[in-house]
Order: sequence, then C-alpha cells, then structure tokens
Amino acid sequence: MTAVVCGNPRPGSRTLHAGLHVARELTGSEPDLVVDLATVGPGVLDWSDPEVTRLVARVAAADLVVVASPTYKATYSGLLKVFLDRFAPQAGTGLGGVAVAVMVGAGTHHALAAELTLRPLLTEIGATVPVPGLFVHEQEHDDPAAYDDWLAAARPVVTRLLPLASSGVPA
Repeated sequence: MTAVVCGNPRPGSRTLHAGLHVARELTGSEPDLVVDLATVGPGVLDWSDPEVTRLVARVAAADLVVVASPTYKATYSGLLKVFLDRFAPQAGTGLGGVAVAVMVGAGTHHALAAELTLRPLLTEIGATVPVPGLFVHEQEHDDPAAYDDWLAAARPVVTRLLPLASSGVPA
C-alpha cells in the first residue's frame, strides 16, 4: 500500500500535488491512501479522535509513505508535526515501511530542509528512509522536469525496497 501525507494547512495545495506526483512516479500508480491534513480538522489535535487514530494505523501499515510539507521557517509545518507525533515505534505505531521526504518552498535557500529536518523525523518514528529528501521550488511544483533528476536516483532504490517492505522482511 502507498500513502501520501500532506502537512500543508491549505487543502488541495501545491504540496499535495507534489506528493501525489512523487508517489505516482515511484510506484506507477495512484496512492491507495491520501491524507491531506488540512481536511482532517481539529481531530488532529485530539489524541482520542477515532478517525485520526484510524489514519495513523493505515499510514503506519503502508509499504511506502510519501510525506510532503511546505517549508515554513526552514522546516516542516506544525500541522505535519502534530500528526507525526502520534507515531511511536516503541508503542507499535511507528512507520514500518519506506518513507520519502518531500518539501515545497519559495526559496532555494531552503533546499536542504527536507534532508535536514523532515528526513531525520521520519527515521525517528521508525521509517526506512533510503533516499535523500526532495525539495521542489513552489513555482516548479507542476513541472515534471523539476523531479526528474531526483526520481532517476530515487526510483531504483525505492523500487528495490518495496517488495521487501510488502513481504515483512526487514530492509
């Protein structure tokens, strides 16, 4: 199963479209689960909310999770952080599959944000993060060429690991 989690507080954002594009390009198909956190509502702040708990369980079970965030103050969004705080490997709710960090931003001076902030967080919550994070300039989010170099390097690595994640064999 492939999941896309978008931490942009605007529904249907450029960030969501970037995450969806990456998921489609890595797998050749539409993601099975799309979590646009902007549409989840206040339940994301309520640790007893059953719908958010269900979303966490489904994302945790995914073989591939594309985690996309806008770049705010050189890091990921607070909305995404609140959601990802629910994942705890020691409690059995960590990310168990492969994860990819995608960040969209207005300035290239934030190009390392995915690698320096989001990728370590995904590793901390249990994901296998085998490729560097991707930064996409917001003005190029809808240009497939903006993803080409990263995809050329990442696709073979992720593709090789996905059968392992699906089989339950540690990567």
